Amino acid sequence: MKPERIQKVMSQAGVASRRQIEAWIREGRISVDGRPAEIGQLVTREQHFKLNGRTLRLRAKAPTRVLVLNKPEGYICSRKDPEGRKSVFELLPRTKHDRWVLVGRLDINTSGLLLVTNNGELANRLMHPSSEIEPEYAVRVLGNASREQLDRLLKGVELEDGTAAFSRVSDAEGSGSNRWYHVVIREGRNRDERRMWEAVGLKVSRLNRVRYGSIALPGLTRGKYRALPENQDTELMRSVGLRQAAAKA
Repeated sequence: MKPERIQKVMSQAGVASRRQIEAWIREGRISVDGRPAEIGQLVTREQHFKLNGRTLRLRAKAPTRVLVLNKPEGYICSRKDPEGRKSVFELLPRTKHDRWVLVGRLDINTSGLLLVTNNGELANRLMHPSSEIEPEYAVRVLGNASREQLDRLLKGVELEDGTAAFSRVSDAEGSGSNRWYHVVIREGRNRDERRMWEAVGLKVSRLNRVRYGSIALPGLTRGKYRALPENQDTELMRSVGLRQAAAKA
């Protein structure tokens, strides 16, 4: 078997995304054949891998699975939390071999569509800025935005970590003190939807992701998930230059 970069080999085996694997390597948590791993190191699946001192058996590439989870508020997108908060991983099905990888994250107070896959390489490519995948959010704000405020959000507002802008803003519904808007922003840029609205003088009371690229949030109860149909799995992989490993059982 031809050696490949460790990040690619491990992500394709469903261990984690490339970003996470690189972070673990920097922290010295991964070893190969008894020696600390290096970023970009060429390896094959047959070598001896350990994560945090425990042996990892890298299985052959399995058919890609993608789930759509309707994340509730109050759940974090990490496996463990020192504060004991609930994790989205508690909502996902248990598997013998797969390790679920999140495609992007939502903060604890944000709900809605969260893509989950057993293919770390797919997750990495979907999250990479070059994919230019657009997430869409439904946002409820306190008050009614003026035309000037909406124009500022489209042109760009200054945040502590740089300029951020929505690519589209549309009025949805609402009356009285609350108003709903749908916004689209480029994935992969530093941004914080709540801070963007606050920068123009409006407070967000609800934030819900309703679409990620071509995948829209289906009619799911909060906290429930659904597997993508095989044709959507294939389409999603093709959009980032990947192919399915094998037909699904």
